[in-house]
Formats: sequence, C-alpha cells, structure tokens
Amino acid sequence: MVIAIGSPQKLYTLIIFICTNYVLISSEYIGIDRNMSSDTEEYNDNRLCGGGGGGSNSGLISSKKECTSCEQNNIDNITEDFNSMALLNDMTKCANCGKDDANNICNKCKQVKYCNAICKKVHKKKHKKECDELIRLAAEHAAMLYEEELFKQPPPDDCPICFLRLPYLPTGSAYMSCCGKVICSGCCHAPVYDNQGNEVDEYKCPFCRRPEPESEEEMIEREKKRIEAGDPIAIGKQGRYYAVGLRRFPRDYKKAFRLYHQAAQLGDAVSYCNIGYAYNFGEGVEKDENKAMYYYEQGAIRGYVIARSNLGVNEDEAGNIDRALKHYMIAARDGCADSVKAIKLLYSNGNASKEDYTKALQSYQEYLGEIKSSQRDKAAEFDKERYRYY
Repeated sequence: MVIAIGSPQKLYTLIIFICTNYVLISSEYIGIDRNMSSDTEEYNDNRLCGGGGGGSNSGLISSKKECTSCEQNNIDNITEDFNSMALLNDMTKCANCGKDDANNICNKCKQVKYCNAICKKVHKKKHKKECDELIRLAAEHAAMLYEEELFKQPPPDDCPICFLRLPYLPTGSAYMSCCGKVICSGCCHAPVYDNQGNEVDEYKCPFCRRPEPESEEEMIEREKKRIEAGDPIAIGKQGRYYAVGLRRFPRDYKKAFRLYHQAAQLGDAVSYCNIGYAYNFGEGVEKDENKAMYYYEQGAIRGYVIARSNLGVNEDEAGNIDRALKHYMIAARDGCADSVKAIKLLYSNGNASKEDYTKALQSYQEYLGEIKSSQRDKAAEFDKERYRYY
C-alpha cells in the first residue's frame, strides 16, 4: 500500500497517529499478560491449599483441582466435568454412524445413543474409556452430594397446636392414635375447653377432641386403623412392639424388621434408625455394620436425633474424629445433651478445639430457647417423669 504524504505537516501528523496507536496496542497486550499472571497465581494458590496439578486424565477432564476441604468447590468441579463430557455427546444422533433418531442407549453411562445393537457393538471399544470416565465422575458427584445432604442440619418439627419446636426427649411429646398427630407435652397437659369456654373434665385429644381410649385394646385398635390408613408412625410403632414384646405382642424380630421397612419407605425416620439398630446387633437379620451405618444415615438425614448420635459414636469409635465431631455438632443443635458431653470429652482429649466446644454449648442453648414454654414447664412440674422435655 502506498501513502501520499504531501507535506512535512502531514508526515508529522501521521507519525503521531502511528505512535499513539502503538501505545494503545501495547497496553492491551500488557493487560492480557496480567490476566494470565493472575490465573497462574490462582492456580498456584489452589495447589498450596491442598489440591494438585493435572493427573493422568487430560483433554475432556479438567486438570485443575481445588482444595479438598472446600466441599462445594469439589462438587461444582465434578459437576462441570461431568456436564462438559455429556454435552460433547449429541444424544439425538448415533455415536457410531451419526444417524438421527438414535434410541439404543449405552447401558452403563446412559450418555450415548446408537441406532441399533450393531452400532453399539462396533463403537464399544472406542467408547469404553469415555464411558468409564463418565461413570467415575457420576459416582464421585453422587457421593459428594450425599455427603452434603448427610451433614446438613435437618429442619425441626413443630407441635401442630402451639407451633413451638417439638422437644427431642421422648417424654416431651406424644403420638395420638386417634388422629396420628405428634403433640408436645405442654399441649397434652393443657386443659381442653368446649365451645362455651368451659373446661372439660374428661380428657380429650387436644387436636381432634376425641376422648382418650379407655383401654389398651382400644388404643391398639385405633393404631390398627392408622396402619390401614398408611400412617408411617403407627406402622413403625407396631414394629417396635414386636421387637420388644410390648402391648401383648409376641417378640418377633423378623416381623418387626418387615414393619420397619414398610414404615421407612413411607418416610418414618425412627424406623430407619431401628433398621440400622437391627443390622448393628443382628436382630432378625445378620449383622452388617455397613448397612447399619447406611440406615442410621438415612434416619439422621430425616431428622432423627438418636440416629445422628449413633453415627457420631460409631465414627468416634472408628477414629474418624472429624466426621464424629460433625455428627455430634448437629445432634447438639437438635437437643442431644449426650452429644454435647461427647464434644466436651473430645476437647479434653485434644481432639476438638475450644471453639468447637463453645459452639456446641451455644447450639444447645439455642435449642432450649426454641422449645421452652410456660405450659411445658407446668406439665413437667405436674409430672416430671411423664412430661419432662429437656
């Protein structure tokens, strides 16, 4: 390209223009270099935090690793890796021949489709490495999501009458066989009034106003009706009767185990814990510590404090102090005084910090603040053995 200058003034102007643009272009390149340097520093910081450089996997799988203590970062990274691999596969086309409307899915990873069994067989060797990696990522992702769910503080249950948090102690609440409600000790003891505002002498259910059963047989009949209605608490309670031999039920561990499973499938957290107990001690089934831990975990996830406490004890005995401390801390927030004592013991042995013990005490006090009421105090004063709630 030829540029006509014309005069020295125009030449001077052209030189100024070129120099100015050179400075701007240079500053842009300097900015890019700084960004690259910043990314490198971030990567180095992650390595110092406990991660590492690239592993044996490359290409589709990111080599960057975050700190293993940052659980959410790990979950995000594995999710990103899994999604990035899955997106590379067009699920509408055959992975072997590329034809549309493929409907024969890979039985293992579920992320690749084929026209027919022939294409699947031809592509099997080529797909094997990617398939194994997808399965590994999916398993890691599921495990991390499960851990996140396991150590999450479960929401509390409230009394359906006073709407205060239900106490952890069994004597702090009662199951009503008439309506299937779990009512706090304060509302159970409180007087019931009729439509005219007069106190009723005969004891009635505080929720449905049905009279109290006159005999044990009547109460069992009511619970049978609740079982027929699919009430998981009533089903779990009958399982407990068979396991212990209560209410004139013969001791039958196998029948109790079946009832626990039925109640657990309907969402009863206590039954999950009872299944774990059965596996832990071999009641009606062979001993299996792994299954016991699994069912304790399911009960804990659903908010049963005893299941959570059992997990803490088991992890403590196995030497997994960090996991035990997490379980104890959650149980302390849900009102388990024994878990607070366990954290105190860990602190005295040097396995927990002063901050951990302080947090446990504060969490337990928060729980007490949520459950205390004057009506529950009156009930406990009237009959401490029957209505004690903390």
